[in-house]
Amino acid sequence: MELLCGRELPFWPNLTLHSARPDLPECFQLSVLPWAPCIYLWVTSPLYILYLKRNSRGYIMMSVLNRIKTALGLILWIVCWTDLFSSFHEMNQNHIRPPIYFVTPLIVGMTMLLATFLIQFERLRGVQSSGVLFIFWTISVLCAIVPFRSKILHANRENEVKDKLRFTTFYMYFGLTLSELILSCFNEKPPLFSSAGTDPNVCPETTAGFLSKMTFWWFTSMAIKGYKSPLENKDLWSLNKQDSSGLVVPDLLNQWEVEKSKALSEQSVKDQAAYTKADAGAEMNHVCAGPEEAQVLLSPRKESRQPSFLRALIRAFGPYFLIGSAYKLLQDLITFVNPQLLRMLIDFTKNEHAPLWWGYALAFLMFGTSLLQTLILHQHFQYCFVTGMRLRSGIIGAIYRKSLVITNAAKRSSTVGEVVNLMSVDAQRFMDLTTFLNMLWSAPLQIILALFFLWQNLGPSVLAGVAVMVLLIPFNAFIAMKTRTYQVEQMKHKDDRIKLMNEILNGIKVLKLYAWENSFSEKILQIRQKELNVLKKTAYLSALSTMAWTSAPFLVALTTFAVYVTVDEANILDAERAFVSLSLFNILRFPLNMLPQVISSIVQASVSLKRIQDFLSHDELDPENVDRRNNASEYAVTVVNGKFAWAKQDQVTLDNINVLVPQGSLLAVVGHVGCGKTSLVSALLGEMEKLEGQISIRGSVAYVPQQAWIQNASLRDNILFGRPYEEQKYRCVLEACALTPDLEVLPGGDQTEIGEKGINLSGGQRQRVSLARALYSESDVFLLDDPLSAVDAHVAKHIFDKVIGPEGALKGKTRVLVTHGISFLPQVDNILVLVDGGVSEAGSYQELLQQNGAFAEFLRNYSLEDIIEEQDELTLSLVDEEEDFPDDALSNHTDMVDNEPVVNEARRKFMRQISIMSNDPENPKKMSRRRRFSERKHSEPPVEQEEKKENKLIQAETTETGRVKLKVYWEYMKAVGPLLSLFICFLYGCQSAAAIGANFWLSDWTNDAQLNRTQARVEMRVGVYAALGISQGVLILANALLCRAYSTLKAARHTHLHMLQAILRAPQAFFQATPSGRVLNRFSKDVDTIDSLIPDNIDIWMRTFWYTVNVLLVCSVLTPMFLIVIVPLMLFYWWVQRFYVATSRQLKRLESVSRSPIYSHFSETITGTSVIRAYGRHGAFVLMSDMKVDENQKSYYPGIVSNRWLGVRIEFIGNCIVLFAALFAAVGKDKLSPGLVGLSVSYALQVTMSLNWMVRMTSDLESNIVAVERVKEYSETPTEAPWVVQDKRPPPDWPPEGNVEFVDYSVRYREGLDLVLKNVSLKVKGGEKIGIVGRTGAGKSSMTLCLFRLLEAANGEIVIDEVKISEIGLHDLRSKLTIIPQEPVLFSGTLRMNLDPFEKYSDEELWKALEQSHLKKFVSSQSLKLDLECSEGGENLSVGQRQLVCLARALLRKTRILVLDEATAAVDLETDDLIQSTIRTQFEDCTVFTIAHRLNTIMDYTRVLVLDKGEIAEFDTPAALLAQRGIFFGMAKDAGLV
Repeated sequence: MELLCGRELPFWPNLTLHSARPDLPECFQLSVLPWAPCIYLWVTSPLYILYLKRNSRGYIMMSVLNRIKTALGLILWIVCWTDLFSSFHEMNQNHIRPPIYFVTPLIVGMTMLLATFLIQFERLRGVQSSGVLFIFWTISVLCAIVPFRSKILHANRENEVKDKLRFTTFYMYFGLTLSELILSCFNEKPPLFSSAGTDPNVCPETTAGFLSKMTFWWFTSMAIKGYKSPLENKDLWSLNKQDSSGLVVPDLLNQWEVEKSKALSEQSVKDQAAYTKADAGAEMNHVCAGPEEAQVLLSPRKESRQPSFLRALIRAFGPYFLIGSAYKLLQDLITFVNPQLLRMLIDFTKNEHAPLWWGYALAFLMFGTSLLQTLILHQHFQYCFVTGMRLRSGIIGAIYRKSLVITNAAKRSSTVGEVVNLMSVDAQRFMDLTTFLNMLWSAPLQIILALFFLWQNLGPSVLAGVAVMVLLIPFNAFIAMKTRTYQVEQMKHKDDRIKLMNEILNGIKVLKLYAWENSFSEKILQIRQKELNVLKKTAYLSALSTMAWTSAPFLVALTTFAVYVTVDEANILDAERAFVSLSLFNILRFPLNMLPQVISSIVQASVSLKRIQDFLSHDELDPENVDRRNNASEYAVTVVNGKFAWAKQDQVTLDNINVLVPQGSLLAVVGHVGCGKTSLVSALLGEMEKLEGQISIRGSVAYVPQQAWIQNASLRDNILFGRPYEEQKYRCVLEACALTPDLEVLPGGDQTEIGEKGINLSGGQRQRVSLARALYSESDVFLLDDPLSAVDAHVAKHIFDKVIGPEGALKGKTRVLVTHGISFLPQVDNILVLVDGGVSEAGSYQELLQQNGAFAEFLRNYSLEDIIEEQDELTLSLVDEEEDFPDDALSNHTDMVDNEPVVNEARRKFMRQISIMSNDPENPKKMSRRRRFSERKHSEPPVEQEEKKENKLIQAETTETGRVKLKVYWEYMKAVGPLLSLFICFLYGCQSAAAIGANFWLSDWTNDAQLNRTQARVEMRVGVYAALGISQGVLILANALLCRAYSTLKAARHTHLHMLQAILRAPQAFFQATPSGRVLNRFSKDVDTIDSLIPDNIDIWMRTFWYTVNVLLVCSVLTPMFLIVIVPLMLFYWWVQRFYVATSRQLKRLESVSRSPIYSHFSETITGTSVIRAYGRHGAFVLMSDMKVDENQKSYYPGIVSNRWLGVRIEFIGNCIVLFAALFAAVGKDKLSPGLVGLSVSYALQVTMSLNWMVRMTSDLESNIVAVERVKEYSETPTEAPWVVQDKRPPPDWPPEGNVEFVDYSVRYREGLDLVLKNVSLKVKGGEKIGIVGRTGAGKSSMTLCLFRLLEAANGEIVIDEVKISEIGLHDLRSKLTIIPQEPVLFSGTLRMNLDPFEKYSDEELWKALEQSHLKKFVSSQSLKLDLECSEGGENLSVGQRQLVCLARALLRKTRILVLDEATAAVDLETDDLIQSTIRTQFEDCTVFTIAHRLNTIMDYTRVLVLDKGEIAEFDTPAALLAQRGIFFGMAKDAGLV
């Protein structure tokens, strides 16, 4: 430095620090101070310029602000170079200055030019506020403050200014840099064409300035808004573009594709090797086999490298995350400054001659480093959380996209519940992990640094403390490992529980009808008990680990100090050593605490990673399965030698299939239940594994599945299915599908919202909506899987004529129709007959009749029942002629059918037989079903379940607003036990007191050093210190066990139990208005919160609360002046915390409400994947899912930022406490012993953390306690009548006769709706068979629901064998009735469980029931027999088989009263016959009510009840009703029975 400054200007004399008026030497002021900002700017600008070149945000117009900044920059340059030129001028005057006078102005001037260039360059690259320049101006001003003061001091001392020019230029320089600093706090306008201009609700972060970003000031507007009134969705800012699914997901998927292709290429290299080795052999064996085949046969596929999803994640999100890591590194280094400052402060209190400004300087330095640390730490967190958020978006998006293309085999291996869990739980785990991931390297770094400083402080004795820590690590590792295994176990139980719950909710109606709730509730509670046992084990472990970690710093301090004092007599424990070591130990505590947590969280994430990776690696449907290329053949659909299975390893479902469908023709596919009709349609859609053969389809496809898939959207959206709305076409479609009458009765017309799974439409309406969707799509090829089975006869006729048939809307299109209705067959172009997975014959109707094969046989059995006569007039004339045919006519004609050459003749003979049979009252087969659509179009009036409310069926999920009511906490305390709760709080207080005691004792001990009475009392000092510390540990353990393992688990058990009971006892109406996803969300997310999060929150909250109280107590006792500061600080704290909690709680609620749509949309999608794929709506659904995820992130993102916003403000309070503790210690240094100064400041340094945690925990607790509130809300659902009324129990053999009487009975679906049945009165004697008929919506199903009291009477009574059913318990009633419901519901589990969940019956009885329901052949062919696993919803049985299982259930129960709800809609005629005959024989002496769509099934019943608009229209024997020529006659005529 002497070279630069010369001899006269010394660089660093020794006087400056000890005087009361300190000053820095001139050389230092001329060199280091001005150079510091310059060095900073020149080092950072190359990187910064490179960054700006890469990332342009647009272009900002020149503004006044920008002009002023630039002008000031140029003036600064001129000012600096004025100095330079004056130096040259002086040189000419022979007044030679030292070189520094030339170097510094030159450097500073150049730097000012660089800064001016940056101002402009940033404007061109769209930077609105520059962090780099802000820091530059700040350093410049800070460095200029010293010369600023020093020049004035000099001028004062010498009463004149020597170098007037430089004096003036310096103050100009100072003023200008200060102005630049102030100006750089303001923002430029947003760049042209940026989203900020167009988006009405853009996030202020995009336009926020540097300072605002560092302190998260831009969030304040939302905090204020949230405080004034609860936030709503419209208040949320839109998501930043770079966080949206649209950018994040494709990025991740690209990386995943790269990974997959890498794995594949490595694989094929290995394979190549395996193949080439075996090549010679291969030539001989497979002469015609291509190399691929040989490869597959030869290569052992075991060691293939799975593509790593982790790598893909790192590539996609790593770079952004690394910025956060850089901040973390800085923060770690700054952490260690404070203990050094503490040491100097304690030194300063010991040193009597030290000038007072040292104390102040140290206090402010401590404040400064703490502040810097705060800002940097929160930047780091912000980066981590945003990475986590993007990860979640990416993972959910990837899983959603994958689920649309996985094969059926893959779908079977993971149920909907499991995949939803991947989305919710596993994606969440990744999100949580990113927050702490940096601790993996940061913790060891902090530990090493802390040990280094400790060694300096205490020497080798530190090793004793380290030994204790090292010993604790395996202990904790063991605990972490165990916890992990328990967690996996708990996840499994939770999955099982949710899966079962899902099924219960889907089949709730069946459970109620069969009175099976108890059995299923038992099952759930068994799983729950296992789950709680695992939680209890986890709680024991966590109690141990809590104790280990809370006592760790203390144990370490104890061993270290004890060893230090006893090793060498010369070692004296003074305040400086003790408290600096303590604050270092406290720093150590955090990384040591975090490491095991991070490791366990990494372990959890690795489990999740594997689950996600497995799911993403599932096989996908091969889009090449079906050749969609438009080749010019005349056939629209061709299948050549097709061989198909549902999964590669399954048995073949369809074999040797050859189908050719000419363009524009109508092909009917017929066959028995389970012969592979639906499988054929699936194969055409490419949903099955193609083992061999070719399929090609020309043009677009529309698909109507057997069970209609309806979205939770308006009716119109369901039909349009993403196509533009065209009024004319839309009206025609509605007309053709007979939906127009339905619209008149739906409350909102076609804007009516349809509930989940189409819950508020009848089966027939659902099917017609599904058909309308196909019709509206105007595709080329239509695949119709039995769309006519769910609708009434006359509607089926209408639809066939208007839509499917030769004259329908689809004429000229290619149609493949799977059907059971024989009546339509004469009108189709070709017929394909399937038998057991193979084509038995194909051809036109005439050809098949002539071939006289299986089809003709099939027809002969059924045509008597079900033939259609096209030439109406002819038919009628025929029937008229042959009315009075003699009875024996039958015998003449039966044999003529076979050899009659002319088909028309054959028809005439059929007709004769039919007409004769219809006159024969004894003949059970006397119902022909010539369906002719009657001239009077019968509207299909209302669906019964409809609600007359506004067209919203599904009420929006309620979000509580405002503060969580104290009542909720009280509820939770009641669940725990009020006295117990108080006792737990008291224990936390004791534990805290022990901790304070130990530290005061230590401070007292260190004061021994000054009084020189050290050695005498070492044993006593160490002993008491140890006793206090150990008692603290014991208290913690007791507390944790009481709190975690006992009380909170008890609460968890109770809350779940009450909710489960309430849900199972809720009336049917509740399930119609509540989507199952919402209930499931309560059972998974909210129960999980109560199980594991709330106990954690309470524990940490209690600990931090008491800790904070301690700190404030200690500081106030030692320096009473502290009390003056406490009040405003606590006010500020309370104020910030109120703002934060109000806003953050509402954000949490909004977030959890916007979360369930993601999952319900997802589960809806999974059930409808085949439809979505068939219509090619893949992309649109992906977009919908992305929108829902973004909607959710929109409320999640402000939630993260609110934590940062709070953190910065709360830590500022903590930093103020440090500042004042240090200041007051410096001021009162004469009164305080060094031990107490050390105690109070080291306590204050810790308070920041606990203040922060306390607010966070308060808020977390408030957000999580909402789970108790939500669970409680469902626990209080109004229940249906009691299951058992003790004093009114009917006798065990009730009902002995089976007499049923309706007395003036009326019923409505819900309060405020119209009556569905009005004043119905009728008597039915035991053993009568009653058919119930009527148009859709006449109240047929309501009749049966009333018998079971799923609907309660509005007035009137139902009496069964002298017992009023409204007085007895529901289970007593329902278990004595049997129903075969319209939609067969099976639960996943064994077949045995599905037939007999209470295990009442023996195996023989079960087999007998199966035999009577014609399932014996099927079941005995299965390897597992009765233990055949039914998949979720019984998916692995065909619909017909499921219906037969329901029949078997009915046969087992065998009660006096049987209700059939059109049980045979999904079965082919043959099975239908079997069922009918079974019912006739097995339930001979029972009272049977049948709701019939097919009139022929009830023609031989004792009486028929005709309902119309909820009233009895006609009630008499079928014959009498036909004679009356009323409504029934009309219906019979439509069905061709008369």
